[in-house]
Amino acid sequence: MKVYADNAATTKMSKTAIDAMVACMNENFGNPSSLYSIGQKAKEALDDARLRAARCLGADSGEILFTGGGSEADNQALLTAAKLGAAQGKKHMISTKFEHHAILHTLAKLEKEQGFEVTLLDVHENGLVRPEEVAAAIRPDTALVSVMYANNELGTVQPIAEIGRICREKGVLFHTDAVQAVGHVKINVKQQNIDMLSLAGHKFHGPKGVGLLYARRGIRLTNLIEGGAQEGGKRAGTENVQGIVAMVAALEEACAHIDEYTARVTPLRDRLIAGLEQIPHSALNGDREHRLPATVNFCFEGIEGESLLLRLDDKGISASSGSACTSGSLDPSHVLLAIGRPHEVAHGSLRLSLGDDITEEQVDYLIASVKDVVEELRGMSPMWRDLCEGKKQFIL
Repeated sequence: MKVYADNAATTKMSKTAIDAMVACMNENFGNPSSLYSIGQKAKEALDDARLRAARCLGADSGEILFTGGGSEADNQALLTAAKLGAAQGKKHMISTKFEHHAILHTLAKLEKEQGFEVTLLDVHENGLVRPEEVAAAIRPDTALVSVMYANNELGTVQPIAEIGRICREKGVLFHTDAVQAVGHVKINVKQQNIDMLSLAGHKFHGPKGVGLLYARRGIRLTNLIEGGAQEGGKRAGTENVQGIVAMVAALEEACAHIDEYTARVTPLRDRLIAGLEQIPHSALNGDREHRLPATVNFCFEGIEGESLLLRLDDKGISASSGSACTSGSLDPSHVLLAIGRPHEVAHGSLRLSLGDDITEEQVDYLIASVKDVVEELRGMSPMWRDLCEGKKQFIL
């Protein structure tokens, strides 16, 4: 059996998105900056996509900037807040310890190159940010608070509306990296007091290489790319019209079916959690209730994540690990360390992110396969033998 269980990494493009892309490539292939009719037809498609994307987020079309993906949108949001803040003498930023590296690396760069001070909040064992700690960290010189909507590894969903309210009351800009959340939970930027929001199309069955940044009206964005006057002069370069149109088609479809998707997938996610919890010395990472409908993250003591992934791949299962070893680093996930998992346990993590077409039979196959592989790897593990013989102490 084949089971693709890494939808948090990327999703397969939907038929709706593919059809929209192909139609655009055939009918609206012109340059939207051109004045002749073929170019203007492409511009109309672009404007229509901007309006439709805005409606999905509860925004206005003039607040939507199309980008090359979520990381670019994150960078532009943070650098915009930095420039606006510095102009007012505000050089303090607040974020969390388990953000995506697009956020953390940009903050580190601002610290090193522009003298900003950064406060990274704890996320605690349940993988949640506490709004009262956000409020306590805000200072008179705070330029921005950036808290991801849903964590990319744990799947935990943050109290965004409450954090947004706190920031609005204190007059501080609030950005959220919503790459994992858009299309999976309901979002309304106005109601949730979100000033800037980033998303990426390939997380909800759109194409890779395209995303957007929502920026509340009145926020003057800082350019990352200089050149032409595209995107209101805020992102130079001819727009990827077919990619944008496909992304927005996927976004509309996802947002229209969130209730149906949640009702169908959540019980299967919970079935998966219950099954994996039967494995001795295993633990669910992150809050049980406040999480995305389809994302599960577990630690298994006594094994390493990379071996687990390779064995699961042999069984036709695509998944991911919190450990960064496959990228040439021996460091475990910064996300798992942030919620207090020790290094040796964080190395043995597994993220399973289900698709909207997942079946009960596939979930049961996932459970059985993970159980078999964990048992096999533990039988080969010196670390596990030491734990069983009492030379080391069990943590989970």
